[in-house]
Amino acid sequence: MSGRLERERERVAAASRRLAADGLVTGTAGNLSARAGDLVAVTPTGARLEDLTADAVAVVDLDGEQVEGELAPSSELGLHLGIYRRYEAGAVVHSHARFATALACVLDELPVVHYQMLALGGAVRVAPYHTFGTPELAEATLQALEARSAALMANHGAIVYGPDLDAAMEHARLLEWACELYWRASALGTPRTLDQSEQLAFVEAVSRRGYGITRRSDS
Repeated sequence: MSGRLERERERVAAASRRLAADGLVTGTAGNLSARAGDLVAVTPTGARLEDLTADAVAVVDLDGEQVEGELAPSSELGLHLGIYRRYEAGAVVHSHARFATALACVLDELPVVHYQMLALGGAVRVAPYHTFGTPELAEATLQALEARSAALMANHGAIVYGPDLDAAMEHARLLEWACELYWRASALGTPRTLDQSEQLAFVEAVSRRGYGITRRSDS
């Protein structure tokens, strides 16, 4: 394979296969993309992500014009491009992960039940249902993503973005973990949630202590 965004096409294909291996997508459900400058490498419509190859990945510009690849891009291309334009993302992952999709059929918002959800911006909103691939769905989802890097899509699935593909993949895994956590906690009772003061205290503690960063012992 040779052509534009060769590296990004390879990475999108590899990430697609990982997403399928992790159980976050099945069959042709879900799509991924990665941006480099004014071009975007995006999974093709109708592709089985578990065996996607780089030469099947399409390349489009930010207006949606295809500049590389023989297969048409994902039907959710408009949503991906909207995220790039509005939030200056580096990569986008849309999945139909089981726990996220189940909660998207029930909740209006996934509350902060664990401090790790703050990596996604806080409580995860659920965008109202619209038919897949439509401008209405794209706009509703973009609104749900305001000040967040993750959203659920009612009766549909989940969407996340990040500064690069690795970060977006981590957000996808974190969102599904949080959804499963809420699901399992709800089976035992009403989950406790972290209020604004508790969330702020965590953010301050992270800044002060360098939580999640390896460092030498003071001893």
